[in-house]
Amino acid sequence: MLRIAVCDDDKWMRQYLQTVIRQKTGIQADLYESGEAFLEGKEDYDILFLDICFEENAVNHKLNGMETARKLREYSDALIIFITAMPDYVYEAYDVEAFHYLLKPIDERKLCEVVRRAVSKAEEKKTPPSLLIKTNGKFVQIQAEDIFYAENDGRKITLHTRNGLFSYYEKMEVLEQKLTGGFFRSHRGYLVNLQEVAGYDRTSITLKCGETVFLSKQKYNGFVEAYMNYLTK
Repeated sequence: MLRIAVCDDDKWMRQYLQTVIRQKTGIQADLYESGEAFLEGKEDYDILFLDICFEENAVNHKLNGMETARKLREYSDALIIFITAMPDYVYEAYDVEAFHYLLKPIDERKLCEVVRRAVSKAEEKKTPPSLLIKTNGKFVQIQAEDIFYAENDGRKITLHTRNGLFSYYEKMEVLEQKLTGGFFRSHRGYLVNLQEVAGYDRTSITLKCGETVFLSKQKYNGFVEAYMNYLTK
């Protein structure tokens, strides 16, 4: 089940959005009246409907919606749907990778369409990617979460997985594009599943399965950043 939140200082708007979301998805959205309240628990939401302009004189409303979104992006890739009466912030919305931008007064048909698209996108993100490869003359489907790492093997790639080794013809650059959001290219010859990392040093990465792969000097800082981001999510 997806988790959805609504953050708006207007009680009527919070309840209206909650009602529409429940009618269209069956999901009961959590409601927050300020950015501070929403950020306090660092809850793991899939979709957030976020007002941009909170009342300046309201109690505990020190953050506007854009500032709230920036802080959210420090630990979450939730889909953000901004709701506002002011179109001036539309370009800033790109800075926090907003999914959509709805203007008040809200067109309910447009809202329903955005809800549908956001739910579809969020479900797609939660579904683990898989690979369909041809090896030894037959097609095999490999779940990405079952891969420890991928290794260049001449013109082929060898996948080291929970179910053994699978070799097939593919370029590492192509595989890297398919396995985004949880894998890191630690070396031109290796693509590592971040969830399988047990430890690392300046030159190598140790995996939970006990194997070790190369970590190039040029990739070290990028790997550390990617791994830290993975851990915080």
